[in-house]
Amino acid sequence: MKSSEIRRRFLAFFEERGHAVLPSASLIPENDPSVLFNTAGMQPLVPYLLGEKHPLGTRLVNLQKCVRTVDIDDIGDNTHATFFEMMGNWSLGDYFKKEAIGWSYELLTNKEYGFGLDPQRLYVTCFEGNENAPKDEESAQIWSDIFKKNGVTGERIYFMSAKSNWWTPGDNGPCGPDTEMFYDVTGKLTEGLTKDEYIQADDKQQVVEIWNDVFMEYQSKDGKVVGKLETKNVDTGSGYERVAMVLQGKTDIFSTDIFENIIAKIRELSSDAGATLDSSATDVPKEISKSMRIVADHIRTSVMLISDGVLPSNTDQGYILRRLLRRAVRHADNLGMKSGSLFWIADSVIDTYQEVYENVQKQRETIKVAVDTEEKKFRNTLTLGLKEFNKYIKRLQDESTKEVSSEFVFKLVTSYGFPYEMVVEMAKENSLHIDEAEYLKLFEEHKNLSRSGSEQKFKGGLGDTSDISIRYHTATHLLHQALREVLGTHVQQKGSNITTERLRFDFAHPTKLTDEEKFKIEELVNQKIQEALPVGVVTLSYKDAEATGALHFFGEKYGDQVTVYYIAKDADEKGTNLDIAYSKEFCGGPHVKNTSEIGTFKIAKEEAVSQGVRRIKAVIS
Repeated sequence: MKSSEIRRRFLAFFEERGHAVLPSASLIPENDPSVLFNTAGMQPLVPYLLGEKHPLGTRLVNLQKCVRTVDIDDIGDNTHATFFEMMGNWSLGDYFKKEAIGWSYELLTNKEYGFGLDPQRLYVTCFEGNENAPKDEESAQIWSDIFKKNGVTGERIYFMSAKSNWWTPGDNGPCGPDTEMFYDVTGKLTEGLTKDEYIQADDKQQVVEIWNDVFMEYQSKDGKVVGKLETKNVDTGSGYERVAMVLQGKTDIFSTDIFENIIAKIRELSSDAGATLDSSATDVPKEISKSMRIVADHIRTSVMLISDGVLPSNTDQGYILRRLLRRAVRHADNLGMKSGSLFWIADSVIDTYQEVYENVQKQRETIKVAVDTEEKKFRNTLTLGLKEFNKYIKRLQDESTKEVSSEFVFKLVTSYGFPYEMVVEMAKENSLHIDEAEYLKLFEEHKNLSRSGSEQKFKGGLGDTSDISIRYHTATHLLHQALREVLGTHVQQKGSNITTERLRFDFAHPTKLTDEEKFKIEELVNQKIQEALPVGVVTLSYKDAEATGALHFFGEKYGDQVTVYYIAKDADEKGTNLDIAYSKEFCGGPHVKNTSEIGTFKIAKEEAVSQGVRRIKAVIS
């Protein structure tokens, strides 16, 4: 059964039983700052589960977009995904256990209008009870009656702890016991299983969860059940990808038609050697390796996040997106993909979902450019960072130690732009250990130093000496001169700040820049980059340096000898062509050797800082 038919049958089944069809909410929660993403189908409906009246009635159904990154280390196995769609139907004070369980069984097993699964391969779990709520004997009895009526034999109902059979969205909110349905994907476990055998089959992913009925009749506060809700609600959920896997006779979600075009594009872009490469997971078929699965999953999630308004950044949702894209770059390299491949994989994801989610199709170009830009940013530092990491590993091997110093981790994070989690992952792959507490302490110390340092006047603005920061540093010199050429010689630098992500340049100018002025500035900077001009450095007396007309911070104290960096044809350490240089400034460096090393310059933002001072934020790719 194709995934599109699964979607159609699911919605039609419950619509015929009086449920109003809801569109999916955004991945970004509207009124819940406690979480970054909607992680379950019920999250957008919490107010209604707590008693508020829904405008469409008491019976609802939809497929909700969800993102969970807590299982990111499991991506690459048969069933986990960071983005997934949750098929769900809800009763808001309407029907309860008998109807919900009966309909779940009917939809899963009916061959004519349901999914047509074999009842003899179904297994279910129920809540065993604890201090918060009693054992769910009622659900177990409903299941027993259904199985008996339909001739399903063998032991297949198990009572489990709250860890697996109690649902709550967090420490606060509606909660309750659930009953979960599992399906034997091997086709060999049809005679029933003891509880121990079932647990082993679950651990081996021989049975996979395909449906979950949550019976919300309790309310929790600060992690404790404080009472019952005014009305009893039902929240059912089923992972769309897992159901497709089962109905299409596959043993993993990446072999379903949902991922068909995406995997095909990854295979097309992978080198012959990379296409069969498999890292660590011995149970992963070579034809769809672990790296292929990670790239497919992470780009799919990234496309969905960008379509809902998220862009890569160093905080909140943007940080998760950046982490996913940068992790995808690493695994794309494992597959022998060329730089820029993620752009085309994103295009395949958009093709897959363009008829389901209108915003994905509408933002096709925005999504692809965002993915491509982030890949290019990361690749600028990835090679150098990996080189440093491999050198460091060699040193640890020579010293026969497995401990990675916090200072080295900090260097990879701050100088090379590696997300901390990626460094941890790389360390694990090489059986190395990182002291997280020590790293976090060092990170906090740095943050405090940065905070106090930012209160002072920033001079050169160079935060570190990584390759990307050096390229940004030279770009500020080109920007400074371009500003003076376009706006006038009244422009003077008032401060700058450079990170591995962007440059920030403050300058004296009384008015907001027009679009035409910004275009001319960008064009000038990129022209000088394309001219591949050498960057020279010369040391002169303060008096001689000033006489050259080199720009400097007026009012700043300088020694008797100063260093002048200049950009000119045939520039060198002798000051050749210093007099006709395009740009020359008092500066302590460091800089690239040639402007061609910088990349493409783009103004991201222009804004006011204070009276008569403007600020430009720019990126290079």
